[in-house]
Amino acid sequence: MITVLGLGFVGLTTALGFSKKGFKVYGVDVNAEKLEKIKNYEVPFYEPHLDEALRDELGKSFIVDASLEEAVNNSKAIIICVGTPGSADGSADLAYLLEAVKNVFQASDGTFKVIVTKSTVPPSTVSKKVKPYVEQLNNEYNKPIGLASNPEFLREGYAWDDFMNPDRVVIGVEDEQSKDILNEIYQPFKAPIHYVNYNSAEFIKYLSNTLLSTLISFSNEMAMAADHIGDIDVARAFKILHEDKRWHGQPAAMSSYVYPGCGYGGYCLPKDTAALSSIAQENGFKARILDANLQINEEIKEHMAEKIARVASKDSTIGILGLSFKSNSDDVRFTPSKYIIEKLLEKGFTNIVAYDPMANEVFKTHYNLPISYVDSLDQVVEQADELVLLTSWPEFKENEQLLRTKRLFDFRYVFTSSRAKPIAEEV
Repeated sequence: MITVLGLGFVGLTTALGFSKKGFKVYGVDVNAEKLEKIKNYEVPFYEPHLDEALRDELGKSFIVDASLEEAVNNSKAIIICVGTPGSADGSADLAYLLEAVKNVFQASDGTFKVIVTKSTVPPSTVSKKVKPYVEQLNNEYNKPIGLASNPEFLREGYAWDDFMNPDRVVIGVEDEQSKDILNEIYQPFKAPIHYVNYNSAEFIKYLSNTLLSTLISFSNEMAMAADHIGDIDVARAFKILHEDKRWHGQPAAMSSYVYPGCGYGGYCLPKDTAALSSIAQENGFKARILDANLQINEEIKEHMAEKIARVASKDSTIGILGLSFKSNSDDVRFTPSKYIIEKLLEKGFTNIVAYDPMANEVFKTHYNLPISYVDSLDQVVEQADELVLLTSWPEFKENEQLLRTKRLFDFRYVFTSSRAKPIAEEV
């Protein structure tokens, strides 16, 4: 039913995992020495629990002594887990991946099957490089083979449990026949399955890894800043940080901070981020992540204004939905709405009307911008040609149908099919 090409850390875990779930799985690898070890019930690398799984599954549901032709033609899904090493310029070397794709075509008997790339590749790799190659081979060999991207989320040392009990399954697939096959093989896992396009699937994998790497580098930068400032118990400071209740729960409220929007505002975050960067600099340390943090918080506002300017007419009326920096507050200090409105004015948009359930008057008093204000959502929708959602007020979330009567720039990403639950807190 399933063939796994490449029996390294990811491939062997994947093969044994599907076998344990009741599928017949063929394992294929070009490395004869590695295959010999596996045939002798020896895992070629250390990973807890795989040796036990190999003893249980080898020769039963897990087959490693079949030819590529037999494996491919007895399978509906061909999962590619070969290496994609980094090149000198940082790009992924796809030679092994594309060779594996071609080998599948050459071995196939012509019945439909789906090639699944599990090897980690940067976003757009499948859509721009693998898919055109598959289409070329489809024409050359006249063998209809589908394509999907199915990134792995396995941690070394915990790979077996991560595979057998996933918190989510991400599948990039763009044809129904391939989707049906993947749906069948992942049903036994009883986990949420997210079907997205190829680019999104690849991006989600990199989003996960780069967030983790950024958190590590941020923590190290903060430790260095603390050392330069002096007399700071770094370890204890971080452990006390972890007691913040936003780290806990399902989903943790901290997840609201790991969600795109139009920048942070309010009194604390902008002021404190700038102040820590400044005091670190004063003590001889340049906090580059903090500096970049502040820079991105400025650039995102220009980015949002530019997205509007690219498609909206300068004589159109722009309706601003939300003026406070977060919902359930009338605080407009450093609110992104102020800066985005200013940038729209600079770009020649002179007809701007705003509505906030709570902050109209305080915003007007604080900023004295040449815009008009209305007292209800119905009024702003009626007057506007374009709507720009900048604060996630419940009133806006509850009136999607009304807001969709005009072109809506949803800069808080409120109305997305992939967002099953509202974020816990808006920053």
